[in-house]
Amino acid sequence: MKKIKHSITNYSVGDFLIKVKNAAMAKNKKIEVYGNRKIVAIAEALKKLGYLDEVKKDKQALSISLAFKNKKPLLIDLRLVSKPGLRIYLGVDEIASKKGPSTFIISTPKGILSSRESIKTRTGGEVIAEIW
Repeated sequence: MKKIKHSITNYSVGDFLIKVKNAAMAKNKKIEVYGNRKIVAIAEALKKLGYLDEVKKDKQALSISLAFKNKKPLLIDLRLVSKPGLRIYLGVDEIASKKGPSTFIISTPKGILSSRESIKTRTGGEVIAEIW
């Protein structure tokens, strides 16, 4: 496996999610990124939701395979909600009141959860991203 160059960013989670979105838009099946604990947890949450096929951790590199159906990526669109300058927090009742086909990725005291898991465990937290 080739060495992943780790670039210094202010918001590594946002950088990771945008790389996944760009790979999906370019119809790339695999990407390799630098992965810390939070990025690995977000990748595992995306895998649980079915947007990623495979997540492999090798030292600091993270190898990710995107999920495709009929040669189209399942991840259609992704929007960063919380940013370093403005963190957005929602309670469980606010998450449950959001209607529509989108899913939230939420950082809770119980770990990184999807909006469905967050409602099930009755925990709110910081909304990292919204996925369609």
